[in-house]
Amino acid sequence: MPEVTPGRTEDRSYSQGQLVRRRFFRHVGAMVSLAVLLLVVLVSFTSIGFGPVPGWWDKDFARAADLVDGGRPTLQLFPFALGEHPFGQDNAGKDYFALVMRGTQISLTIAFVVGIVSTALGTLVGALAGYYRGWVESVLMRLTDLFIVIPLLVLAAVLGRIAGGGGPVMLALVLGLVTWTGLARLVRGEVLSLRERDFVTAARAGGTGAVRTVVKHILPNAVGVIIVSGTLAIASAILLETALSFLGFGVQPPDVSLGSLISTYQSAFTTRPWLFWWPGLVILTIALSVNFVGDGLRDAFDPRQNRSKS
Repeated sequence: MPEVTPGRTEDRSYSQGQLVRRRFFRHVGAMVSLAVLLLVVLVSFTSIGFGPVPGWWDKDFARAADLVDGGRPTLQLFPFALGEHPFGQDNAGKDYFALVMRGTQISLTIAFVVGIVSTALGTLVGALAGYYRGWVESVLMRLTDLFIVIPLLVLAAVLGRIAGGGGPVMLALVLGLVTWTGLARLVRGEVLSLRERDFVTAARAGGTGAVRTVVKHILPNAVGVIIVSGTLAIASAILLETALSFLGFGVQPPDVSLGSLISTYQSAFTTRPWLFWWPGLVILTIALSVNFVGDGLRDAFDPRQNRSKS
């Protein structure tokens, strides 16, 4: 049931889901960030195409060409013009806009797959540990502690080196298997609290099985924590992938990611800085956008942040 705060009467005709959507859509920062994130996704996947689907950009990220004006960017803001190579060219004459868009595709794919895998695994482990307690909780939480004790970057680097040759999706699956621990602890705490509520006790007394109780009664009430943590996991994943690729343990040539582009052209920072700044700017844009969207979701699911008006 919607809350009633002093000095304002909440419209009781709205369901909890509708109230969450209203609060989220009224969060200016989240809406702007969501629009920016969708724009980045749209441009990266439509410009150079994806798989068998062609794009509107006429240059291939793998095709070398002669350097034009030393490979400098042709992008102009006043008056606005893209030119032949808006982001410039790399050392081999490849169009850098196409390279950055390809890197964005790979980094986004990895980030979202990691977010989905880590959220699913963290939710499963946390729900089982919080509901069953006893030896189940002890085993799962000790396993969680073991993953937490090992430095994430070191573990991800070792597994990333093993899985890097299997392509970006395999790398993402491996990273998802080592980044679930934080969410597992959060979900466990939520389930420990919810399992003592009257509606869960009534469900068990009515003969509802454990799996159905968790899926139908407990997890829907913990969905706010799960969604917000899953969203923030995407931002963490893209930074983790960037760090791994920068160290040479992530996406392997001939494919590229934003992190591998930064690693490859870090030596050109002083002489041809656009080779470093463009992928860095895209990483910063994606990470900030996802974080602001996560903040908006957190405020929307938190009843204390309710700003809906009747």
